[in-house]
Amino acid sequence: MAYDLVVIGGGPAGYVAAIRAGQLGKKVAVVEKEAAGGTCLNWGCIPTKALLKNAELYQTLTKKAELFGLSFDNLSYDWGKTIKRSRDVSGNLAKGIEFLLKKNKVDFIKGLGSVIDGTKVEVENNGKKEILETSKVIIATGCKSRALPPLPFNGKTVISSKEAMILEKQPKEMIIIGAGAIGVEFAYIYNAFGTKVTIIEMMDQLLPVEDDEVGKELTKSFKKQGVNCLVKTKSTDFKTTAKGVEITVEDAKGKSSVLKADVCLVAIGVAPVLPGGKQPDLDDRGFIKTDDRYETSIPGVYAIGDISGPPWLAHTGSFEGTQCVEGMFIDGYQPRQVGNFPGCTYCHPQVASVGKTERALKEEGIEYKIGKFPFQAIGKAQAAAETEGFVKLIYGKEHGELLGAHIIGDNATELIAEMGVALEAELCAEDLHSTIHAHPTLAEAIHEATLDADGHAIHF
Repeated sequence: MAYDLVVIGGGPAGYVAAIRAGQLGKKVAVVEKEAAGGTCLNWGCIPTKALLKNAELYQTLTKKAELFGLSFDNLSYDWGKTIKRSRDVSGNLAKGIEFLLKKNKVDFIKGLGSVIDGTKVEVENNGKKEILETSKVIIATGCKSRALPPLPFNGKTVISSKEAMILEKQPKEMIIIGAGAIGVEFAYIYNAFGTKVTIIEMMDQLLPVEDDEVGKELTKSFKKQGVNCLVKTKSTDFKTTAKGVEITVEDAKGKSSVLKADVCLVAIGVAPVLPGGKQPDLDDRGFIKTDDRYETSIPGVYAIGDISGPPWLAHTGSFEGTQCVEGMFIDGYQPRQVGNFPGCTYCHPQVASVGKTERALKEEGIEYKIGKFPFQAIGKAQAAAETEGFVKLIYGKEHGELLGAHIIGDNATELIAEMGVALEAELCAEDLHSTIHAHPTLAEAIHEATLDADGHAIHF
Protein backbone atom coordinates (compact mmCIF):
# COMPACT_ATOMS: atom_id res chain seq x y z
CA MET A 1 0.00 0.00 0.00
CA ALA A 2 1.38 3.42 -0.95
CA TYR A 3 1.11 6.33 1.49
CA ASP A 4 1.43 10.06 1.06
CA LEU A 5 3.09 10.24 4.46
CA VAL A 6 4.52 7.81 7.00
CA VAL A 7 5.21 9.17 10.47
CA ILE A 8 7.64 7.29 12.71
CA GLY A 9 6.58 8.01 16.29
CA GLY A 10 3.10 8.48 17.71
CA GLY A 11 3.70 11.17 20.33
CA PRO A 12 2.35 14.76 20.40
CA ALA A 13 4.45 15.74 17.38
CA GLY A 14 3.83 12.60 15.34
CA TYR A 15 0.15 11.97 15.89
CA VAL A 16 -0.74 15.66 15.41
CA ALA A 17 1.18 15.69 12.12
CA ALA A 18 -0.60 12.52 11.02
CA ILE A 19 -4.06 13.82 11.90
CA ARG A 20 -3.44 17.13 10.14
CA ALA A 21 -2.29 15.29 7.02
CA GLY A 22 -5.41 13.14 7.25
CA GLN A 23 -7.54 16.27 7.45
CA LEU A 24 -5.89 17.43 4.24
CA GLY A 25 -7.07 14.25 2.53
CA LYS A 26 -3.75 12.42 2.51
CA LYS A 27 -3.17 8.70 3.01
CA VAL A 28 -1.19 8.47 6.23
CA ALA A 29 0.35 5.85 8.53
CA VAL A 30 1.81 6.23 12.02
CA VAL A 31 4.42 3.70 13.12
CA GLU A 32 4.71 3.44 16.91
CA LYS A 33 6.42 0.76 19.00
CA GLU A 34 4.25 1.33 22.08
CA ALA A 35 0.87 3.00 22.68
CA ALA A 36 -0.45 6.00 20.81
CA GLY A 37 0.45 9.27 22.50
CA GLY A 38 4.14 8.59 22.92
CA THR A 39 6.17 9.41 26.02
CA CYS A 40 4.13 12.50 26.88
CA LEU A 41 0.81 10.76 27.20
CA ASN A 42 2.03 7.40 28.48
CA TRP A 43 5.16 8.17 30.52
CA GLY A 44 5.42 11.94 30.85
CA CYS A 45 3.07 14.92 30.83
CA ILE A 46 -0.22 13.17 31.55
CA PRO A 47 0.54 10.51 34.19
CA THR A 48 2.70 12.92 36.16
CA LYS A 49 -0.15 15.44 36.25
CA ALA A 50 -2.45 12.75 37.65
CA LEU A 51 0.12 11.99 40.35
CA LEU A 52 0.57 15.70 41.04
CA LYS A 53 -3.18 16.15 41.53
CA ASN A 54 -3.23 13.27 44.01
CA ALA A 55 -0.26 14.81 45.84
CA GLU A 56 -1.79 18.28 45.91
CA LEU A 57 -5.11 16.97 47.23
CA TYR A 58 -3.41 14.91 49.93
CA GLN A 59 -1.18 17.83 50.91
CA THR A 60 -4.21 20.14 51.14
CA LEU A 61 -6.03 17.70 53.40
CA THR A 62 -3.02 17.15 55.65
CA LYS A 63 -1.74 20.74 55.81
CA LYS A 64 -4.83 22.94 55.35
CA ALA A 65 -7.81 20.90 56.54
CA GLU A 66 -8.24 22.92 59.71
CA LEU A 67 -8.09 26.15 57.73
CA PHE A 68 -11.12 25.00 55.73
CA GLY A 69 -12.96 23.78 58.84
CA LEU A 70 -12.35 20.12 58.03
CA SER A 71 -11.15 17.34 60.30
CA PHE A 72 -10.37 13.66 59.78
CA ASP A 73 -9.75 10.56 61.80
CA ASN A 74 -6.92 8.37 60.53
CA LEU A 75 -6.60 10.01 57.10
CA SER A 76 -4.56 7.67 54.90
CA TYR A 77 -3.76 6.94 51.27
CA ASP A 78 -3.26 3.86 49.14
CA TRP A 79 -0.02 4.19 47.14
CA GLY A 80 -1.00 1.42 44.74
CA LYS A 81 -4.31 3.09 43.92
CA THR A 82 -2.53 6.42 43.43
CA ILE A 83 -0.25 4.82 40.84
CA LYS A 84 -3.16 2.94 39.24
CA ARG A 85 -5.20 6.12 38.76
CA SER A 86 -2.27 7.68 36.94
CA ARG A 87 -1.95 4.67 34.65
CA ASP A 88 -5.71 4.54 34.02
CA VAL A 89 -5.76 8.18 32.95
CA SER A 90 -2.95 7.53 30.46
CA GLY A 91 -4.60 4.38 29.16
CA ASN A 92 -7.91 6.10 28.53
CA LEU A 93 -6.27 8.99 26.70
CA ALA A 94 -4.16 6.62 24.57
CA LYS A 95 -7.38 4.96 23.41
CA GLY A 96 -8.69 8.43 22.61
CA ILE A 97 -5.70 9.16 20.38
CA GLU A 98 -6.18 5.86 18.55
CA PHE A 99 -9.83 6.84 17.98
CA LEU A 100 -8.78 10.23 16.58
CA LEU A 101 -6.31 8.56 14.22
CA LYS A 102 -8.99 6.17 13.02
CA LYS A 103 -11.50 9.01 12.65
CA ASN A 104 -9.07 10.79 10.34
CA LYS A 105 -8.36 7.56 8.40
CA VAL A 106 -4.79 7.29 9.65
CA ASP A 107 -3.37 3.74 9.83
CA PHE A 108 -1.80 3.00 13.22
CA ILE A 109 0.92 0.40 12.79
CA LYS A 110 2.67 -1.18 15.77
CA GLY A 111 6.38 -1.75 15.37
CA LEU A 112 9.84 -0.23 15.09
CA GLY A 113 10.24 2.08 12.12
CA SER A 114 13.48 2.42 10.16
CA VAL A 115 14.20 4.91 7.40
CA ILE A 116 15.34 3.33 4.15
CA ASP A 117 15.05 6.59 2.23
CA GLY A 118 12.48 9.34 1.60
CA THR A 119 10.13 6.85 -0.08
CA LYS A 120 10.43 3.71 2.05
CA VAL A 121 10.07 2.85 5.74
CA GLU A 122 10.75 -0.58 7.19
CA VAL A 123 8.56 -1.73 10.08
CA GLU A 124 9.60 -4.59 12.35
CA ASN A 125 7.17 -6.16 14.79
CA ASN A 126 7.80 -9.44 16.61
CA GLY A 127 10.45 -10.46 14.11
CA LYS A 128 8.27 -9.75 11.07
CA LYS A 129 9.26 -7.01 8.65
CA GLU A 130 7.32 -5.05 6.06
CA ILE A 131 8.14 -2.14 3.78
CA LEU A 132 5.84 0.87 3.60
CA GLU A 133 5.95 2.82 0.34
CA THR A 134 5.45 6.56 0.81
CA SER A 135 5.94 9.97 -0.74
CA LYS A 136 7.31 11.57 2.44
CA VAL A 137 8.54 10.51 5.89
CA ILE A 138 8.44 12.31 9.22
CA ILE A 139 10.70 11.25 12.10
CA ALA A 140 9.08 12.06 15.46
CA THR A 141 10.75 9.52 17.71
CA GLY A 142 11.32 11.84 20.67
CA CYS A 143 13.72 11.45 23.57
CA LYS A 144 14.46 9.34 26.63
CA SER A 145 15.89 10.19 30.04
CA ARG A 146 19.59 10.95 29.91
CA ALA A 147 21.68 8.67 32.08
CA LEU A 148 24.44 9.77 34.42
CA PRO A 149 27.44 7.65 33.33
CA PRO A 150 28.84 7.04 36.84
CA LEU A 151 25.37 6.04 38.07
CA PRO A 152 23.62 4.00 35.35
CA PHE A 153 19.90 3.28 35.57
CA ASN A 154 18.99 -0.07 37.10
CA GLY A 155 15.24 0.51 37.40
CA LYS A 156 15.17 -0.08 41.16
CA THR A 157 17.56 2.09 43.15
CA VAL A 158 18.68 4.34 40.29
CA ILE A 159 15.67 5.35 38.25
CA SER A 160 14.45 7.61 35.48
CA SER A 161 11.18 9.51 35.44
CA LYS A 162 9.50 6.46 33.90
CA GLU A 163 10.19 4.25 36.91
CA ALA A 164 9.37 7.12 39.28
CA MET A 165 5.76 6.95 38.04
CA ILE A 166 5.28 3.28 38.79
CA LEU A 167 7.32 2.42 41.89
CA GLU A 168 5.44 -0.39 43.61
CA LYS A 169 6.72 0.69 47.01
CA GLN A 170 7.01 4.29 48.10
CA PRO A 171 10.60 4.98 49.20
CA LYS A 172 11.28 6.40 52.66
CA GLU A 173 14.08 8.57 51.28
CA MET A 174 14.77 9.79 47.74
CA ILE A 175 17.61 11.76 46.20
CA ILE A 176 16.87 13.66 43.00
CA ILE A 177 19.77 14.84 40.83
CA GLY A 178 18.68 17.80 38.71
CA ALA A 179 16.18 20.56 39.53
CA GLY A 180 14.58 21.10 36.15
CA ALA A 181 10.85 20.58 35.59
CA ILE A 182 11.02 16.78 35.98
CA GLY A 183 13.11 16.93 39.13
CA VAL A 184 10.97 19.46 40.97
CA GLU A 185 7.67 17.84 39.95
CA PHE A 186 8.71 14.48 41.40
CA ALA A 187 10.22 16.20 44.44
CA TYR A 188 6.81 17.73 45.10
CA ILE A 189 4.92 14.46 44.55
CA TYR A 190 7.05 12.30 46.82
CA ASN A 191 7.49 14.95 49.52
CA ALA A 192 3.72 15.51 49.67
CA PHE A 193 3.24 11.82 50.44
CA GLY A 194 5.88 11.82 53.17
CA THR A 195 9.06 10.63 51.44
CA LYS A 196 12.15 12.47 52.68
CA VAL A 197 13.37 14.18 49.50
CA THR A 198 16.72 15.78 48.78
CA ILE A 199 17.14 17.56 45.46
CA ILE A 200 20.65 18.37 44.18
CA GLU A 201 21.22 21.26 41.76
CA MET A 202 24.52 22.77 40.61
CA MET A 203 22.97 26.19 39.92
CA ASP A 204 21.90 28.57 42.70
CA GLN A 205 18.14 27.91 42.46
CA LEU A 206 15.55 25.34 41.49
CA LEU A 207 14.38 25.63 37.86
CA PRO A 208 17.56 27.45 36.77
CA VAL A 209 16.17 28.24 33.28
CA GLU A 210 13.40 30.33 34.83
CA ASP A 211 13.61 33.96 35.92
CA ASP A 212 15.88 34.28 38.94
CA GLU A 213 13.18 35.69 41.23
CA VAL A 214 10.84 32.82 40.34
CA GLY A 215 13.47 30.15 40.89
CA LYS A 216 14.44 31.58 44.25
CA GLU A 217 10.77 31.84 45.30
CA LEU A 218 10.22 28.18 44.44
CA THR A 219 13.36 27.19 46.33
CA LYS A 220 12.06 29.05 49.39
CA SER A 221 8.62 27.39 49.07
CA PHE A 222 10.08 23.89 48.70
CA LYS A 223 12.27 24.34 51.78
CA LYS A 224 9.17 25.44 53.70
CA GLN A 225 7.39 22.29 52.52
CA GLY A 226 10.22 20.14 53.84
CA VAL A 227 12.23 19.39 50.69
CA ASN A 228 15.98 19.46 51.30
CA CYS A 229 17.15 21.76 48.48
CA LEU A 230 20.91 21.55 47.92
CA VAL A 231 21.52 24.31 45.40
CA LYS A 232 25.01 25.41 44.30
CA THR A 233 25.93 21.79 44.98
CA LYS A 234 27.63 19.23 42.73
CA SER A 235 27.66 15.46 42.96
CA THR A 236 31.21 14.11 43.06
CA ASP A 237 30.93 10.39 43.82
CA PHE A 238 28.27 7.74 43.34
CA LYS A 239 27.75 4.35 44.89
CA THR A 240 24.95 1.78 44.83
CA THR A 241 24.58 -0.43 47.89
CA ALA A 242 22.36 -3.27 49.05
CA LYS A 243 20.13 -0.68 50.75
CA GLY A 244 20.06 1.95 47.99
CA VAL A 245 22.47 4.68 46.95
CA GLU A 246 25.19 6.85 48.45
CA ILE A 247 25.94 10.17 46.76
CA THR A 248 28.87 12.36 47.76
CA VAL A 249 28.14 16.05 47.27
CA GLU A 250 30.22 19.21 47.50
CA ASP A 251 28.76 22.61 48.32
CA ALA A 252 29.85 26.04 47.07
CA LYS A 253 32.42 26.31 49.88
CA GLY A 254 34.02 22.99 48.95
CA LYS A 255 32.60 21.09 51.91
CA SER A 256 31.76 17.44 51.14
CA SER A 257 29.12 15.18 52.64
CA VAL A 258 27.55 11.81 51.87
CA LEU A 259 23.82 11.44 51.24
CA LYS A 260 22.05 8.09 51.54
CA ALA A 261 18.63 7.11 50.20
CA ASP A 262 16.56 4.13 49.08
CA VAL A 263 16.24 5.53 45.56
CA CYS A 264 17.97 8.08 43.35
CA LEU A 265 16.02 9.72 40.55
CA VAL A 266 18.34 11.03 37.84
CA ALA A 267 16.68 14.00 36.13
CA ILE A 268 19.53 15.71 34.29
CA GLY A 269 17.89 16.02 30.88
CA VAL A 270 17.05 13.97 27.82
CA ALA A 271 18.81 12.10 25.04
CA PRO A 272 17.56 11.57 21.45
CA VAL A 273 15.88 8.34 20.36
CA LEU A 274 16.87 7.86 16.73
CA PRO A 275 15.04 5.47 14.41
CA GLY A 276 16.88 2.66 12.70
CA GLY A 277 18.07 2.65 9.11
CA LYS A 278 19.60 5.54 7.24
CA GLN A 279 20.58 8.37 9.55
CA PRO A 280 20.21 12.06 8.67
CA ASP A 281 22.82 14.62 9.71
CA LEU A 282 22.95 15.24 13.46
CA ASP A 283 24.08 18.20 15.55
CA ASP A 284 26.86 17.95 18.12
CA ARG A 285 24.40 16.68 20.77
CA GLY A 286 22.98 13.93 18.58
CA PHE A 287 19.70 15.62 17.56
CA ILE A 288 18.53 15.70 13.95
CA LYS A 289 19.32 18.82 11.93
CA THR A 290 16.47 20.33 9.91
CA ASP A 291 15.96 23.27 7.56
CA ASP A 292 13.24 25.93 7.62
CA ARG A 293 10.71 23.40 6.29
CA TYR A 294 11.71 20.75 8.87
CA GLU A 295 13.43 18.66 6.17
CA THR A 296 16.54 16.69 7.10
CA SER A 297 19.65 16.00 5.02
CA ILE A 298 17.79 13.03 3.48
CA PRO A 299 15.45 14.33 0.73
CA GLY A 300 11.81 13.67 1.59
CA VAL A 301 12.58 12.89 5.24
CA TYR A 302 11.52 15.44 7.88
CA ALA A 303 11.98 15.63 11.65
CA ILE A 304 9.81 17.31 14.30
CA GLY A 305 9.45 17.47 18.06
CA ASP A 306 12.03 16.48 20.65
CA ILE A 307 14.20 14.53 18.20
CA SER A 308 15.15 17.78 16.47
CA GLY A 309 16.33 19.45 19.68
CA PRO A 310 15.04 21.95 22.23
CA PRO A 311 12.61 23.07 23.46
CA TRP A 312 11.64 19.56 24.51
CA LEU A 313 7.95 20.27 25.00
CA ALA A 314 4.81 18.51 23.83
CA HIS A 315 3.10 21.70 22.71
CA THR A 316 6.02 22.88 20.61
CA GLY A 317 6.21 19.41 19.05
CA SER A 318 2.52 19.58 18.12
CA PHE A 319 3.05 23.03 16.63
CA GLU A 320 5.93 21.73 14.52
CA GLY A 321 3.83 18.76 13.40
CA THR A 322 1.11 21.00 12.01
CA GLN A 323 3.56 23.44 10.42
CA CYS A 324 5.62 20.67 8.81
CA VAL A 325 2.60 18.95 7.25
CA GLU A 326 1.03 22.16 5.98
CA GLY A 327 4.35 23.05 4.41
CA MET A 328 4.38 19.67 2.68
CA PHE A 329 0.86 19.61 1.30
CA ILE A 330 -0.44 23.19 1.04
CA ASP A 331 0.87 24.94 -2.04
CA GLY A 332 2.83 28.09 -1.29
CA TYR A 333 2.74 27.65 2.49
CA GLN A 334 5.94 28.55 4.32
CA PRO A 335 6.08 26.69 7.65
CA ARG A 336 6.61 28.73 10.77
CA GLN A 337 9.28 27.89 13.33
CA VAL A 338 8.82 27.84 17.09
CA GLY A 339 9.07 31.38 18.42
CA ASN A 340 7.30 32.35 21.61
CA PHE A 341 6.25 29.36 23.66
CA PRO A 342 5.12 28.83 27.26
CA GLY A 343 7.17 26.83 29.70
CA CYS A 344 5.18 25.20 32.51
CA THR A 345 6.14 23.29 35.65
CA TYR A 346 3.32 21.64 37.57
CA CYS A 347 4.67 21.39 41.09
CA HIS A 348 2.93 23.43 43.78
CA PRO A 349 3.18 26.36 43.59
CA GLN A 350 3.08 26.09 39.82
CA VAL A 351 5.56 27.94 37.59
CA ALA A 352 4.92 29.25 34.09
CA SER A 353 6.68 31.68 31.79
CA VAL A 354 6.85 32.99 28.25
CA GLY A 355 9.33 35.34 26.61
CA LYS A 356 12.54 36.78 28.01
CA THR A 357 13.82 36.55 31.56
CA GLU A 358 15.21 39.63 33.29
CA ARG A 359 18.60 37.91 33.27
CA ALA A 360 18.51 37.52 29.46
CA LEU A 361 17.48 41.13 28.91
CA LYS A 362 20.39 42.34 31.03
CA GLU A 363 22.79 40.20 29.03
CA GLU A 364 21.38 41.60 25.78
CA GLY A 365 21.55 45.18 27.01
CA ILE A 366 17.82 45.81 26.49
CA GLU A 367 16.22 48.49 28.65
CA TYR A 368 13.06 47.37 30.41
CA LYS A 369 10.62 48.06 33.22
CA ILE A 370 9.06 45.54 35.58
CA GLY A 371 5.58 45.19 37.00
CA LYS A 372 5.13 42.74 39.85
CA PHE A 373 2.12 41.79 41.93
CA PRO A 374 1.75 39.20 44.73
CA PHE A 375 -1.12 36.73 44.85
CA GLN A 376 -1.40 37.55 48.55
CA ALA A 377 -3.13 40.78 47.54
CA ILE A 378 -5.68 39.03 45.30
CA GLY A 379 -9.11 38.31 46.79
CA LYS A 380 -9.60 35.03 44.88
CA ALA A 381 -6.23 33.75 46.14
CA GLN A 382 -7.16 34.61 49.71
CA ALA A 383 -10.53 32.88 49.34
CA ALA A 384 -8.84 29.73 48.00
CA ALA A 385 -6.03 29.86 50.62
CA GLU A 386 -3.49 29.89 47.77
CA THR A 387 -1.55 33.09 48.36
CA GLU A 388 1.99 31.97 47.50
CA GLY A 389 3.78 33.58 44.58
CA PHE A 390 3.46 36.50 42.21
CA VAL A 391 3.11 37.69 38.64
CA LYS A 392 6.15 39.41 37.14
CA LEU A 393 5.78 41.14 33.78
CA ILE A 394 8.62 42.74 31.83
CA TYR A 395 7.93 45.54 29.34
CA GLY A 396 10.20 47.51 27.02
CA LYS A 397 11.19 50.80 28.65
CA GLU A 398 10.69 53.01 25.60
CA HIS A 399 7.63 51.56 23.85
CA GLY A 400 6.03 49.49 26.61
CA GLU A 401 5.93 46.27 24.58
CA LEU A 402 5.64 43.00 26.51
CA LEU A 403 9.01 41.22 26.60
CA GLY A 404 8.43 38.46 29.12
CA ALA A 405 5.96 37.10 31.66
CA HIS A 406 6.80 35.00 34.72
CA ILE A 407 4.26 33.54 37.12
CA ILE A 408 4.66 31.44 40.23
CA GLY A 409 1.54 30.47 42.12
CA ASP A 410 -1.72 28.57 41.97
CA ASN A 411 -2.91 27.92 38.39
CA ALA A 412 0.11 29.67 36.89
CA THR A 413 0.11 27.16 34.02
CA GLU A 414 -3.41 28.25 33.06
CA LEU A 415 -2.80 31.99 33.50
CA ILE A 416 0.23 32.01 31.19
CA ALA A 417 -1.92 31.51 28.07
CA GLU A 418 -3.08 35.15 28.16
CA MET A 419 0.51 36.29 28.23
CA GLY A 420 1.39 34.06 25.29
CA VAL A 421 -1.34 35.71 23.23
CA ALA A 422 -0.15 39.16 24.34
CA LEU A 423 3.44 38.39 23.36
CA GLU A 424 2.50 36.85 20.00
CA ALA A 425 0.20 39.80 19.21
CA GLU A 426 2.94 42.27 20.23
CA LEU A 427 0.69 43.94 22.78
CA CYS A 428 1.90 46.78 24.96
CA ALA A 429 1.25 47.62 28.59
CA GLU A 430 -1.45 50.04 27.48
CA ASP A 431 -3.35 47.21 25.77
CA LEU A 432 -3.41 45.16 28.96
CA HIS A 433 -4.21 48.30 31.02
CA SER A 434 -7.39 48.72 29.02
CA THR A 435 -8.42 45.05 29.12
CA ILE A 436 -10.99 44.47 31.87
CA HIS A 437 -10.14 41.40 33.94
CA ALA A 438 -13.00 39.72 35.79
CA HIS A 439 -13.25 39.95 39.57
CA PRO A 440 -12.63 37.89 41.58
CA THR A 441 -10.05 35.94 39.58
CA LEU A 442 -6.37 35.13 39.85
CA ALA A 443 -5.95 36.80 36.45
CA GLU A 444 -6.43 40.16 38.16
CA ALA A 445 -2.79 39.81 39.21
CA ILE A 446 -1.83 40.15 35.54
CA HIS A 447 -3.73 43.42 35.26
CA GLU A 448 -2.29 44.73 38.52
CA ALA A 449 1.26 43.75 37.56
CA THR A 450 0.80 45.66 34.30
CA LEU A 451 -0.37 48.71 36.24
CA ASP A 452 2.60 48.31 38.59
CA ALA A 453 5.03 48.63 35.68
CA ASP A 454 4.03 52.29 35.53
CA GLY A 455 3.55 52.68 39.27
CA HIS A 456 -0.27 52.52 39.11
CA ALA A 457 -1.10 49.30 40.95
CA ILE A 458 -4.35 49.78 42.85
CA HIS A 459 -4.44 46.97 45.39
CA PHE A 460 -0.87 46.86 46.64
